[in-house]
Amino acid sequence: MSENKTLIQAFKETALKTNGHGNRDAGVLKEAFDGIDSDMESDMYGSGKVIEAFQEKMAKLLGKESAVFFPSGTMAQQIALRIWCDEKGLNRAAYHPLSHLEIHEEDGIKELHGIETVLLAEKDRVISLEDIQNMKQEAAVVLLELPQREIGGQLPDFETLQAISAYCKEHGIKLHLDGARLLEVLPFYRKTAAEICTLFDSVYLSLYKGIGGIAGAILAGSEAFIKDSKVWKRRHGGDLISLYPYIVSADYYYGLRADNDKMEQYYHGAKELAEHYNICEKVSTLPQVPVSNMFHVHYEVSKEDLEPILVEIYENTGVGLSGYLRETGDTSCYYEVSIGDLYETIPEEKLKEVFNTLNEKLKAI
Repeated sequence: MSENKTLIQAFKETALKTNGHGNRDAGVLKEAFDGIDSDMESDMYGSGKVIEAFQEKMAKLLGKESAVFFPSGTMAQQIALRIWCDEKGLNRAAYHPLSHLEIHEEDGIKELHGIETVLLAEKDRVISLEDIQNMKQEAAVVLLELPQREIGGQLPDFETLQAISAYCKEHGIKLHLDGARLLEVLPFYRKTAAEICTLFDSVYLSLYKGIGGIAGAILAGSEAFIKDSKVWKRRHGGDLISLYPYIVSADYYYGLRADNDKMEQYYHGAKELAEHYNICEKVSTLPQVPVSNMFHVHYEVSKEDLEPILVEIYENTGVGLSGYLRETGDTSCYYEVSIGDLYETIPEEKLKEVFNTLNEKLKAI
């Protein structure tokens, strides 16, 4: 490894990367605004043509009566669960133990809203119908994340989703979709977003993950649900005086990626890349065959041993596989892969060179 060069530094310097759409710099916003009329009216505190037209488009995409833009998915989802708990008069929500709400939000759902949580399923698998049927405590709402990011983007099959939806309806339990990456799973399910969302009472969609906007989220559901969510959005300070930069970028990149079959391209790219990894010694992907544009890469090698190998590959080939490693033990580590526009820029021969080198280096350990 080059003297004093960290993994993230080497990754940033590489010309070709397997992950994402590219650097999140000012160019993302500039590209989105290139074709915008400078006389376009701004929205004002959540109202105005630019934001309302986009919200209507997203409601139609998701097959819901109404939709509203939120500055963050964290805000949107906590509010969604609060509404469903208030409606039932039961401050309890159920979700996966590795849900974003449980591990990344500093207990916001509990501290801000007083909502107790029921954790469903073991950490290494997705939620099943039996997990919900066997809940030890009653919950007002169940949250499902599609795909389940923290376990490699795994998914339940569509029949399981249908069975969970039917059970929740029968037992008066609301079903909320953490669909941050919903568009990325459509190629696997071979369903439209609306066909999946019809199984859920409310839906959250990220506008910056697969879509690639600068920030923001959509929350969708019935007219009454969205009316309530707008009140909570105001209470949370989510009605900024102007939100149009987020809306313009989200609308532009939605058209560029979601409307042009890019999600299908990313899905096939993920399956192809996983095959490259799985032929290497001491490497496996989770899932073995990706079900979206993302997966995890696990190494039976210590972080200390793997890091210089990846830096050397970056320096010799110009291809970056990842900029970070997470330890899972003294002799194992992993990282996440999320395929976007950049993957298609890497020539096949270059990929073969990278993985031949990786395999040889791992064999030598």
